[in-house]
Amino acid sequence: MSTVFKLNGLRVLVTASTRGIGFYVARGLAEWGARVAIVGRSTESLARAAKEIAKAAGVEPVAIQADLRRREDIERLVEEAWRGLGGLDALVFNVGNISCEPCYPHEAGYEDWLEAAQLHLIAPGYLTSLLLPRFLAQRRGTFIYLSSVTVKEPMPHFALADTARAGLVQLAKSVARQYGGRGIRANTILMGSFDTPGARSNIMRLAEMKRVEFEQAWREWVIELTPMKRVGRPQEIAGLVAFLLSDVSGYINGSTIVIDGVMTGCV
Repeated sequence: MSTVFKLNGLRVLVTASTRGIGFYVARGLAEWGARVAIVGRSTESLARAAKEIAKAAGVEPVAIQADLRRREDIERLVEEAWRGLGGLDALVFNVGNISCEPCYPHEAGYEDWLEAAQLHLIAPGYLTSLLLPRFLAQRRGTFIYLSSVTVKEPMPHFALADTARAGLVQLAKSVARQYGGRGIRANTILMGSFDTPGARSNIMRLAEMKRVEFEQAWREWVIELTPMKRVGRPQEIAGLVAFLLSDVSGYINGSTIVIDGVMTGCV
């Protein structure tokens, strides 16, 4: 990967980072010089991801097993990441799909709504609350919340997740306004369609629900809906995150950044 940005040992915690967007972000940051802590629920996936990142970047990441739905895991995650990297300079919050997705509101039960809130709002909010005192003490710290453009142009089968993660925009804005003068930055990235295992799994399940062949569904519901006639590459998210973590972007704070290939008409 080209060295557009030099992150020079920046210590970054990237959640849900053993596959998909989170993995590519962690690997890209490591290749650009950051020291990263990766997070996953499976020891096997953590070991595989750590090995791939070490091979690509030449530096072994800190690997932490944690379930972002559990309070005690979130608290332990912060402690282990801080200890493993000798402190932290940034959090990149990413999370996978809730179990029922794609699902519609009339199909959702209490546990589905609870999981949506735990993953998309409570986990990033609590991580922010735990890290803020430490970041304030060192007078620097950056939060980047990965979200979706569907919070602005909702898709019915992602209503639970979109309802919960819409709050990330307000979280970033609130943190930036309250603590921006004390060395803290917080921004939200709204992502469009990217070619990841999770995205393909979602489309496959939706195609099965609607009795459509997967390749047809992928072409019509993803490729053809984007004026660029392609989906995003996860490496492009990694580049944007690296930019937002670098000193080059120091004046960007409290912003909501869309990266979707003009898939949506939202502003």
